Amino acid sequence: MTTTDRDRDRTATRLLRSSAEHSYDPEVEIDWAAPFAPGRYFVPPERSSLYGTPLWEGLTEEQRITLTRHEAASIAGLGVWFETILMQLLIRGYYKQDPTAAHAQYALTEIADECRHSVMFGRMIDKLGTPVYRPAGIDAFLGKWIAATGTGPRMFAAILICEEILDTLQREAMAHERVQPLVRMLSRIHVVEEARHVRYARAELARQVRAAGKGRLAFDRLVIGRAAYLCGTRLIHPGVYRSVGIAPRAGHRAAMANPRFRETLRWAGERVVAYLDDLDLIAGAGKPLWRRSGLLPAA
Repeated sequence: MTTTDRDRDRTATRLLRSSAEHSYDPEVEIDWAAPFAPGRYFVPPERSSLYGTPLWEGLTEEQRITLTRHEAASIAGLGVWFETILMQLLIRGYYKQDPTAAHAQYALTEIADECRHSVMFGRMIDKLGTPVYRPAGIDAFLGKWIAATGTGPRMFAAILICEEILDTLQREAMAHERVQPLVRMLSRIHVVEEARHVRYARAELARQVRAAGKGRLAFDRLVIGRAAYLCGTRLIHPGVYRSVGIAPRAGHRAAMANPRFRETLRWAGERVVAYLDDLDLIAGAGKPLWRRSGLLPAA
């Protein structure tokens, strides 16, 4: 066993221990039958995509809450979509690994976590009573392609982008007094368990970057940039604006031009952008897609 393999297994062993000590069952931990609290938002109002715009000012308080209800469903729908891709990537990787190795066993443990998370997000969307908002068209095609072929740096980098953005948003939401208790509890569960997944993915990504050749990294930077573009521009699905009588295209244009929402995107992506930049993965042909994503720091 090489030094790298020993390091991977030591990390995996610690994460397996943490998983045994700090895992939650959403069926037990969340009171799914409880009614929503009157007057509470579903995402912090200042994080709503239209907050501070003329469109927001034209909404009633009830409509603003409704909009955040659909925005929460959009974020959850994107989370389920990425988690489904991640589970496929992990099970494909596990197929070639030694089942006695801690690293392989942690991959299965993470799949089990993600299964529970996807059920949890699905139940929340059902409870919200909204449509299921998910990527479509070319984004759906690219998701299938990554799930079927993703290896090396692009595999974990693409997933890290979505996971760390959601983690930042949920860390704030779980402590926000104006947010619905259901959303706060769901966020708390996801934050605790995703901390392990992020640590695992970061360690794997750094290892894979060191092992990758220049040609491989050039292509992977493009794929990673496309994943960033998807996360930034489809975190809030255009369809959410129909819920308050705003045309999807008009709402989406207003959101992407909204300085407050653009600041939210940069804030939510700050940690993962810094990490990927340190690994020299925000460069080359993918850099223009990063700029269009809204996730990069302001010039």
